[in-house]
Amino acid sequence: MRNIMAELDIDESSPVGKNALSAARDIAPIWHAISAAAARRQTRVLLAFKECRVSTEHFAPSTGYGYGDRGREVLEAVWSKVFGAEAALVRPQIVSGTHAIALCLWATAHPGTTVVSATGEPYETVKSILGIAGQENGLSQAGVKYVQVNLTPDNKPDLRLLEEAITRETSVVLIQRSGGYSPRKALPLGEIGRIVEKAKNRNPRAVCIVDNCYGEFVNDMEPNAVGADLVAGSLIKNPGGALVPTGGYVAGRADLVRRVAERLIAPGCADVGPSPMGFRHVFQGLFTAPHTVGEALKGAVFGARLFELLGLEVRPRFDEERSDIIQAIKLGSKEKLLKFVREVQRFSPVDSHVTPEPWQMPGYQHEVVMAAGTFVQGSSIELSADAPVISPYEVYLQGGISAAHVVAALLRAALTLFA
Repeated sequence: MRNIMAELDIDESSPVGKNALSAARDIAPIWHAISAAAARRQTRVLLAFKECRVSTEHFAPSTGYGYGDRGREVLEAVWSKVFGAEAALVRPQIVSGTHAIALCLWATAHPGTTVVSATGEPYETVKSILGIAGQENGLSQAGVKYVQVNLTPDNKPDLRLLEEAITRETSVVLIQRSGGYSPRKALPLGEIGRIVEKAKNRNPRAVCIVDNCYGEFVNDMEPNAVGADLVAGSLIKNPGGALVPTGGYVAGRADLVRRVAERLIAPGCADVGPSPMGFRHVFQGLFTAPHTVGEALKGAVFGARLFELLGLEVRPRFDEERSDIIQAIKLGSKEKLLKFVREVQRFSPVDSHVTPEPWQMPGYQHEVVMAAGTFVQGSSIELSADAPVISPYEVYLQGGISAAHVVAALLRAALTLFA
């Protein structure tokens, strides 16, 4: 910590300097635990690579229809083992986590059935899929009903109301692991398991889909291990290890993954899909993901403790259990929010000279401001910070290829706010 502060010319006796050193002392055992956990998860990934006999030949590109793409087949076999799933679909043709979730929903929800959101109001881009935000092409316009189970007063899933909401007509129970822009904390795997158990007790045929974005490799297992039928996410978030340029994944029950593949491509055509760039980046990104996620978690823990010591409200606290990489910091004003985001941008390796401005991003109801000086556009396993520009002006920090980078950026942001 002192080395970083010296490079940034931060006085150790200043408020930011003193609190940074205190934060470093407080989080030392947590950082040690994160390193140990990352090593366990890294070993699990290594064993999957070994078992599937990953070879250089599996990095070769394919063209046209992608028939017989052995790299694709082996990658999806590795992914299945790492996630504890029967099957996986890992494709560059899936352009985002939202796209992966949409594929799951369109493959499993049918006209006349109901999708139940078990975790309250969905993330804003997911509302578009459901057709509850004014879009013309959502599930509701295709005859699929939507039921939302609101959170309890302390912002937790309401299991009693969930049981009441699930009926014979329920085709899908949607579970969002991360809290998104809501005041809800990320769901621990145990809580996801309880939701799945309640849902299956009420309707065994209901498909439990977990939006796994931001949660991969934060825990020793993935939601498949606690009963989720499908999990979905983005390759430019945690599982891509900051190396994958695009793509998304779905993992879960083999029959359901095949239905999702046919929704992505065409009925009867699940076994095609070229990889013109090959899958080397995806293999390598998956291999490095446990370490990269560990670095992001270290940065989040430091940010939580530093800004808590400086008097701000943070969620989660530095010593609380985590189930995603996101750190929320309540700044309290638009001015402070913009200062924070812009300072994170200034301390990014790419586009550090750019000043983020609020804008109306597609799929969002409010203006959003985002710092994203990343090597891959929109990558949120790299350090980024974003927020809807509305009260209480809470910023959402995520990612970081190296903890040292996150620490340096947060120290500069703290200096800007508390000079």
